Amino acid sequence: MQRLDYGNATLAGLPVFQHRRLQSLLNAAARLIHRSSCQECITPLLRDLHWLRFPERIDYKLAMAVLIFRCLYGLAPRYLSDHIQRVASSNRRCLHLSSSSLLVVRRTRLTTVADRAFPVAGSRVWNSLPCGITSASVYLL
Repeated sequence: MQRLDYGNATLAGLPVFQHRRLQSLLNAAARLIHRSSCQECITPLLRDLHWLRFPERIDYKLAMAVLIFRCLYGLAPRYLSDHIQRVASSNRRCLHLSSSSLLVVRRTRLTTVADRAFPVAGSRVWNSLPCGITSASVYLL
């Protein structure tokens, strides 16, 4: 799944037939996990795995990245921005990461609930984007 999700925010402008090809790959992975046949409806399988369809995955990732970007540049509400921290400003990280645009991903105890919290999920989405996107400045807007 990580390879399918890597950089999928850059796939937003793909034609529909390409989305269908990627969706069929996602469906095959879901069927493999559930050991189901090709005739079985895919929607319950995806719902059981808590997976979005491929176009919705892209939309989710783009929305999360835009919200994190707004937090980093002071364009989002403070109650969201206060929970986002750059690796460069964290004094417990290595110096070679001080110039990177990575965010600190907080450790969580509960993988079911806490991993879906905005600071954790948003930081993971931001860190998974290509460096060219995350290093863009606010002046590009």
